[in-house]
Amino acid sequence: MPKRGRPKGPDKEPILLRLGSPLLDILDRLAAAEFRSRQGQIEKLLHEALLRRGAWPPKADAREDSSDSD
Repeated sequence: MPKRGRPKGPDKEPILLRLGSPLLDILDRLAAAEFRSRQGQIEKLLHEALLRRGAWPPKADAREDSSDSD
């Protein structure tokens, strides 16, 4: 019998993030306007910020360099 529910997505690690009330209010308004959850909106904003900085998508050689230093 096939499994029910959502398909398995990418592995995600939970993090604790403490944000003040004004910032949460803005995030909630943005999320509602784009039909996203608060979590989804935070992920989208982080992704956009990384794109603007040129840090996304991650470079394959950057991952290899960081694993060599361990």
